[in-house]
Amino acid sequence: MTSLNGGVMATKLVISIFVQRLIAVHLGEVGVSRMGQLRDMLNMVTTFSSLGTFNGVVRHIAETKYKHKAFERVLSTSFLLTLAGSFIIFLALFFGADYFSEVLFNTTEYAWIIKVLGVLSPAIGVQRLFYGIANGLSVYKKIAIFDFLGYLSATVFTLVMLFTRDLEGVLLAIVISPVLQLLILIGLFFKLLHKRLKVKLRADKEIVKSFMGYALMAFVSSILINYVSIDIRNMLVNKLSETDAGIWTAMTNISKNYMLFSSALFSMYVLPKFSQIQAAKDFKKEVWYIYKTLLPIFGLGMLLIYLLRDWVVAIIYPGFEGLTTLFKWQLIGDFIKLASIILSYQFLAKRLLKYFIFTEIFSLISFYVLANYLVSKIGIEGVVLADALRYLLYFVVVGLCVINYFKQQKKNRNEVEN
Repeated sequence: MTSLNGGVMATKLVISIFVQRLIAVHLGEVGVSRMGQLRDMLNMVTTFSSLGTFNGVVRHIAETKYKHKAFERVLSTSFLLTLAGSFIIFLALFFGADYFSEVLFNTTEYAWIIKVLGVLSPAIGVQRLFYGIANGLSVYKKIAIFDFLGYLSATVFTLVMLFTRDLEGVLLAIVISPVLQLLILIGLFFKLLHKRLKVKLRADKEIVKSFMGYALMAFVSSILINYVSIDIRNMLVNKLSETDAGIWTAMTNISKNYMLFSSALFSMYVLPKFSQIQAAKDFKKEVWYIYKTLLPIFGLGMLLIYLLRDWVVAIIYPGFEGLTTLFKWQLIGDFIKLASIILSYQFLAKRLLKYFIFTEIFSLISFYVLANYLVSKIGIEGVVLADALRYLLYFVVVGLCVINYFKQQKKNRNEVEN
């Protein structure tokens, strides 16, 4: 993690805490819950509008940036797929706005916001695509600057809308923010993109085929995850109250704040390491090293958050009664999640698509079933207990899959030698 990226992340965290507090004070638990619903919907739209090709774009751009014709084919194919995905999303959201508003908010009052989201979906798709191109070109300093300026502009706009139009304004700000970020991205990369985007829009079948694996992974890791999150929130509303749904959303927001650094560090350190490892003994050695060095640091940080949980809630979500009771199982679940993610990076490093999809779907189904059962039994604490239990099961399943992978590799080597 570079000092610039680290500084940007730290600054964004401070701003995020400040904004979350203002929103909590002005909109309460119900407002936080509804914002969570729309943000999850936006995440799904962002992924689908580019047909889940973000990681594929990053990889292919990185591989072809010095090969002019191949680079043009990647750009052309990516833009066509983004246009196709955005058009599908536009039709679905614009003409199904009442349905989606009912699913998200149990009312058609916000159908017009869903329509705005549909109209803006092409811009959201292009923003995601440009971000992928920038990552593939490895212009990391510019990405960090864009990310911060985009976040800052979206934050200012959100606060203006909060104080002028309350919840409705914040929901509108959520769907417009990616467009503001796109405008800033175009400003920063105009010369770079202007030189490279003079291409004929034509899809390359081989590139499309290559993108499909990434699209499938994105469908599982983004669309299904956000869908389950929306459904869990609806379940809490139906079985308990919208206030309880807002309290759980606040807990997940706090979790995302501290998990941000761990995810960034692990992806930058663990992925490159695992990509180079071939033997099971080397993998075990590296995993054990990470577990001995990095994991305890995050464990101590989580313990500190637990001990200071009353202060954390008072600072970020004042007045959210019952939130402190969720910290224990949420933090335990997040710690097990980190231990599991370290192992599961092997699937990404080796592009083990089947293992990745199987374990992710297993995790989501486990969470959904356990949450529905435990919430009925013990109330809102059931959802965070379900989260901890699902990651415990996920850890075991991922471990078994990794063991099976190395056994299969050993078997294949023996067959070749014989």
